[in-house]
Amino acid sequence: MNASTAIACFLSMAALLSLGSQSIAAASLTVPQQQSPAPIERRQYQAPTIHVESRLVNVALNVVDENGAPVGGLTVNDFELAEDGKPQRIAIFDRESTTPLEIVLAIDASESVLGDAHLEREAAKRFVHSILRPQDGVDLIEFADDVTELVPFTNDAKRIESGLGRIQAGDATAMYDAIYLAGQRLAETPSSSGQRRVIVLITDGEDTTHHGSYDAALEQAERAGAMVYSLVIVPVAADAGRDTGGEHALIQMARDTGGKYYYVEDKHDLSPAFAHVSDDLRTQYTLGYYAPQKGGDAAGLRHIELQLKDPALRARYKLRYRTAYYANR
Repeated sequence: MNASTAIACFLSMAALLSLGSQSIAAASLTVPQQQSPAPIERRQYQAPTIHVESRLVNVALNVVDENGAPVGGLTVNDFELAEDGKPQRIAIFDRESTTPLEIVLAIDASESVLGDAHLEREAAKRFVHSILRPQDGVDLIEFADDVTELVPFTNDAKRIESGLGRIQAGDATAMYDAIYLAGQRLAETPSSSGQRRVIVLITDGEDTTHHGSYDAALEQAERAGAMVYSLVIVPVAADAGRDTGGEHALIQMARDTGGKYYYVEDKHDLSPAFAHVSDDLRTQYTLGYYAPQKGGDAAGLRHIELQLKDPALRARYKLRYRTAYYANR
C-alpha cells in the first residue's frame, strides 16, 4: 500500500468514527415522552344522614254544652294540650272535621239481640248512606258464637247493604272478640291522611263466650286509635235483674276512647241512635301534635290531656276525646 492510499483509508475510518459518536450522542439525548397525569377525581363530601322519626298524633274532639249540643266556632287558640303532663304544640287544627272516616260496623247477631232483623238492617242501611263520603270506608262484621267479616272496607254502600242481608243469627255473644278484631282491622288501614277510626257496635252489652277480655279489647282499640260508639239494646231499661256489667264496660270504653254510648229500648229507636252517631262524627274537631321523642323505653301507653284555656269556657263546655294512645302502634 503506497502512502496516498494509506492516508485515504485513515481519513475514511475517522469519518465513520465521527458519525458513530454523533448517533450515540443523539440517542442518549432522546427522552421518552411522559404520559399525562391522571385527572383528579373530585368527590363531593356527603354528610351522614340523620333519621328522626316524628309521629303525628291525631285527636278527634267533641265539644258540647250543658244540653249536649255541639259547640262550633272554636279556634286552635282556645285549646291547650299535653302528653303525660308535658305541654305540646298543636300542629293541626280542623273544625267540623273533613278528615276521612274508617268505620267498622259490628252487629251482634245473637238471638237475644237479633229479634227484629228487618228494623236493624234498615237502620244500619240508613246510617251507612248518611255517613259515607268519597273519602270514607266502612267494614261490616257480625258476631255471635264467632266473629265474621261480611264486607271488608269499602266505599260502596250497596256492598254493605248486601252484607247486612247475609247476617246469620247465633247463640252466644263474642263481644270482646268483636271489638278486638275490629281494632285489628282498623289498625291495618292507612293513616297517611289522618283518618279517624271508629267502631260502631250494636249489642246488648253482654259477652257470653269468655273468649276475649275487656282489657285486651280496650288495648287493641287504643292501639288502633279507634273511638268506640255503642248502641246498647236493652229489653227493659229499669229491669232490676238485668246484668249491667257489660253495659258499664262499654260505657267506660266509650269514655276512654272518645266515643259515646246510647241506650236503645225499642228497636224503632235504632235509627235515631245511628243519627246521633252520624251527627257526632260530623261535628268533631280534629287536633294533631307531634309526639315527643323519648329515650329508653319509648313504647307503651301515653296519656293525652286536652282542655280549654279560658276557665269560663271550661266551666260551660264539656270535651270528649281519647285520653291515651300506644306509642308503638
